[in-house]
Amino acid sequence: MSVTSENIISLNHVSKSYSGKKVLDDISFYVRKGEFVTLLGPSGCGKTTTLRLIAGFLSPDEGDILLDGKDISEIPPYRRPFNTVFQRYALFPHLDVYDNIAFGLKLQKLPSEEIDKRVRKVLKMVSMTDYEDRDVESLSGGQQQRVAIARALVNQPKILLLDEPLAALDLKMRKDMQIELKEMHRELGITFIYVTHDQEEALTLSDTIIVMNEGKIQQIGTPTDIYNEPKNSFVADFIGESNILNGKMIEDRKVEFVGHCFDCVDEGFGQNVDVDVVIRPEDIYIMNKLEGAQFSATVKSCTFKGVHYEMFVDTDKGYELMIQDYNAFEPGSTVGLLIRPSDIQVMKKERSCNSFEATVVDSTHVSFLSETFETEEQTRFPAGTKVLARVAFDKVDLTDHQEDGTIDGEVHFLLYKGDHYHLTVLTSEGEHIWVDTNDIWDKGDLVGVNIAKEDIHLCELQQ
Repeated sequence: MSVTSENIISLNHVSKSYSGKKVLDDISFYVRKGEFVTLLGPSGCGKTTTLRLIAGFLSPDEGDILLDGKDISEIPPYRRPFNTVFQRYALFPHLDVYDNIAFGLKLQKLPSEEIDKRVRKVLKMVSMTDYEDRDVESLSGGQQQRVAIARALVNQPKILLLDEPLAALDLKMRKDMQIELKEMHRELGITFIYVTHDQEEALTLSDTIIVMNEGKIQQIGTPTDIYNEPKNSFVADFIGESNILNGKMIEDRKVEFVGHCFDCVDEGFGQNVDVDVVIRPEDIYIMNKLEGAQFSATVKSCTFKGVHYEMFVDTDKGYELMIQDYNAFEPGSTVGLLIRPSDIQVMKKERSCNSFEATVVDSTHVSFLSETFETEEQTRFPAGTKVLARVAFDKVDLTDHQEDGTIDGEVHFLLYKGDHYHLTVLTSEGEHIWVDTNDIWDKGDLVGVNIAKEDIHLCELQQ
């Protein structure tokens, strides 16, 4: 990661743990001057921790945080040229709008004329010029948010930090405030670093989006890049609607999925390599005739969504796809489908099976995931040997009672792959197990995990 004069903030290999649990794992990124950067991800992914590290409310366990190329780890929050707007606005209830905004300036003992000039300027900027004498508790949520933003802006910070500032607003007010924030950013020209779990909000506001999950950065790019060229299945699933499917790269520019072979634009994966394929619902062309189509399907459902119709279809090879189109197609009707090469996004698979570091107990037992499992008899590895235990995704059995499993866990993430679900199960020890299943589970379900002895395959552990 290069540091240039345009980079106002740089994080280099930053890690942070709470009570022994790593919440940020070696993250690096930079923010350019005047940029609107959004940290995007689900709850618990580390985005707010990252913002608090930048603000100085926390210190990193490892790594550096640079401002204009200089380490700021020893600079306390109140001396950093930042201001933070929180989800809870933290306005002073005993002060009116004007005095809430002016509070920081008065602490700096600025001349009253300068304070008045700045306060009136930001009141105009946030469309609150007629509210300066109002009690803040009498204001609506949107108005309180404007006051909180004005109070941050009046200090003329180099960087404005915003931690889910619109989360408490209703949908219409949130959309109105998105427009206002974008306009403020354009007018002020200062750097905004914004935290949200709302994908549409991130796509609407940002110059650059940093997608995070489980303390790691998954992808950094423009909204267009993130949406059209997701780097992995998590990003593809988290950003907008997607059909994410198992595929096989036959050769350069040719990929197989949903039981058919398609031309694509991707190269460099090799031949006959397992891949993931992403198709956005709006990129599948649907027609009443089969002539000119690449494959056929039967419409299962058709729902009007305001701008378009959302349809689910069963393809001729037994896969379910989501399609969005301006035209409605009746459930039960047979349709033709076509996908253009440029609309097929091919991604490397993150893993092909479960692989666990394990220790051989004896000729019929092996220990991994903090438990001992029975295996088929083997004489290749003596007791005490460190090995790799491989288990296919579809060979992991889940039960809906934790006590019925060798291991207990929780469904942490689920991905529909067109004809099955791909689950991430988080064990009580914090380990991950990946499962392919036709059973329907929900995120947060508590499960027991069993693996049959014949499905555990041992191999040498590569050092």
